[in-house]
Amino acid sequence: MSPLPGRDRRAVLHRPRPGRASADDRVVAVVGGGIAGLSAATALVERGVRVVLLEREQYLGGRVGGWPTSLSDGSQVSMNRGFHAFFRQYYTLRGLLRRTDPMLSGLTPMLDYPLVHSDGYRDTFQNLPKTPPLNAFAFALNSPTFTLRDITRLDARAALPLVDVRVPGTYDKLDHINAAEFLERLRFPPAARHLAFEVFSRSFFAAPTALSAAELATMFHLYFLGSSEGLVFDVAADSFATLWDPLGAYISKRGAEIRLGTAVESIALGGSRRFVVDGVEADGVVLAVDVPGLRGLIDRSPELGDEAWRVRIKDLRTAPPFLVSRLWLDRPVRPDRPGFLGTSGYGPLDNISVLDRYERESRAWAARTGGSVVELHGYALATVDGARERLIAELHRVYPETADARIVDERHELREDCPLFPPGGFAQRPTVSTPQEGLVLAGDLVRIDLPVALMERAATTGTHAANLLLEQFGVQGHPLWTVPVAGRWAPLRALASRFSR
Repeated sequence: MSPLPGRDRRAVLHRPRPGRASADDRVVAVVGGGIAGLSAATALVERGVRVVLLEREQYLGGRVGGWPTSLSDGSQVSMNRGFHAFFRQYYTLRGLLRRTDPMLSGLTPMLDYPLVHSDGYRDTFQNLPKTPPLNAFAFALNSPTFTLRDITRLDARAALPLVDVRVPGTYDKLDHINAAEFLERLRFPPAARHLAFEVFSRSFFAAPTALSAAELATMFHLYFLGSSEGLVFDVAADSFATLWDPLGAYISKRGAEIRLGTAVESIALGGSRRFVVDGVEADGVVLAVDVPGLRGLIDRSPELGDEAWRVRIKDLRTAPPFLVSRLWLDRPVRPDRPGFLGTSGYGPLDNISVLDRYERESRAWAARTGGSVVELHGYALATVDGARERLIAELHRVYPETADARIVDERHELREDCPLFPPGGFAQRPTVSTPQEGLVLAGDLVRIDLPVALMERAATTGTHAANLLLEQFGVQGHPLWTVPVAGRWAPLRALASRFSR
């Protein structure tokens, strides 16, 4: 039995199929150097495959990558697309990082992340028990958004799908409705819906009305009712580049060729192997790109797949635009402000990070200047007009001491390239395998029938994509770990099964 990847004794090991220990003279092109592409490339080179990784940006990490920038005061700093939480149940992602950082010293704990609502409600995840269902009971009892009357009014029968999450079974039951409607059926108190569930829903870059209820249920299982790793997470202790550059060196040392600044235009069949990708002749291809990139690449590669599959790719949707605004202020925020704060009811503002609380580079800048580095996120924007000004105005409401601060410098990232998981979309979502032998997909946009999400879905699909190619080459793949693949309590599972008939 392999050592457990975390503290949860019920974590599930998914073993690869048997095969040879190493590949012979195989070449795979990996398109995309984000988490999914790096996961696939790492899994392949560790089995002797020669990998050529092609990334359109000048940095690794994809949507979790970082790049240098110069501030007006001459400081050299790093920028990225905003805060990311590395949860303890992200077993595949954390295993990937451990290739070059066995102790995960590049991450630092975020021991609490309060949630506040403009009506005055405040929730916290600090000091909650980690083991389900005690964590859920403790959260409800301690939350100001739940009263005893609220708890007695909950529709226990409607809530049963939350205690028996299975993939894909949960999608068969819940994918046809949106998350907001599902929570209304449960008779969750409005304050709890807004403060807790809406914050989590919007972490998928979508409002609850645009998010599949099955995605919400799977997320609830992954982070809360299905795992005893707890809701505590880690964050990058420094620039994101410090996470991915060592991994790039790791795979390069094992024979991988990394081509940054290379946007692949199309993929053709033929050559001495099977595919031709930007002049690279390859036996296999991993497409680990975002939704717009995948749609465009498939559209420009008419030989790939069949018509039904190509339509599924074309029908993929992106979530609404989001804005990340990073502000370098000339004075500190109050010392009691947390490193991360989730917000609800503050217009487009979804969270505030105080980077000098946990990031070395920002801490050094703040110490040198007497200022602070604050980051604002606005997800699922209804309009981008005036979004910067609205985010900053809401910051002043939440942290009034910032109203008199001078903005020394600022950077803004407005993007619209994250996948959307709408009601009814699961059945048509493309899977890791494709109709084209030797071609596989990876990324958080890809369907995989395991309880994973966000960065962990990217890492898991990347490793699974590599495993499928390794299986075709007759080589043994890599094991995968996940949280339990079903609810933790047999009596509740049986009850849920009975009422779902």
